[in-house]
Amino acid sequence: MTSPDRPGAAHAPDDSLWHACARLIGAPTAPNRRAATRRLMRQLALVAGLGAVVVIGLMVVADAPVIMMMPSRGAPQLWPFRWITDFGKAAYVLWASGLAVLAALVITPLLRGRVRLAMSGLDVRLAFVFLSVGLADLIGEGLKGAIGRARPFVGGRADVFQFSPGTWHEPFESLPSAHAITAVALAGAVAMAWPRSRFVMAAYALAIIVSRVALLAHHPSDVVAGALVGVAGTLVVRYWFATRQLGFAIDADGAVAELP
Repeated sequence: MTSPDRPGAAHAPDDSLWHACARLIGAPTAPNRRAATRRLMRQLALVAGLGAVVVIGLMVVADAPVIMMMPSRGAPQLWPFRWITDFGKAAYVLWASGLAVLAALVITPLLRGRVRLAMSGLDVRLAFVFLSVGLADLIGEGLKGAIGRARPFVGGRADVFQFSPGTWHEPFESLPSAHAITAVALAGAVAMAWPRSRFVMAAYALAIIVSRVALLAHHPSDVVAGALVGVAGTLVVRYWFATRQLGFAIDADGAVAELP
């Protein structure tokens, strides 16, 4: 776990993830948190505003032509995409990251000396990744049912403006893409926690996004919307951690510093 004031410095040995959990649900304590709040609001407004323009533009210009170009469902050449797409399932990612957090809760307090120092920061990083994906997916599930957009070729035709809001029925849960939300939230959180992984994680997220369109599970606008929800969810969780001085530091202008 990193120091509240100096990213990269270790806490005292008795500071465990249990202490971090108490701080996580407590009141914000970081200096400059007002500036960080203003910056977060600007970031979310930018994601929502530009995102809406891009998503609507894709609906009008690109969705129908792109899905018409894709192979039919069940085509044998799609087998790589069927394999890849499972790595973006929310259940798999949340179970894996959640179990990692639980393991840290149990194991970290048992460690001593250099081993514990070597593990310093891992517990908070794991919790950050789990909560980023969890929050983004929770937001996405609410949006999918409320918006009620039909998946490609529901009804037998490429009607990209077919909606049934509030039905909460799987064929009408296309926007936003849950796989895209999960993949981008996971990629963003891991890249923030371990910056050297950013190119690998970007490639992972892109592969999941492409697979959803290739498999005719979503329109291009659906996966872009999902990516935006994933970004927004990760930004909110990072802000929450930073204002409680867990792993992230806030600069004087409200910028949140990356984990070392």
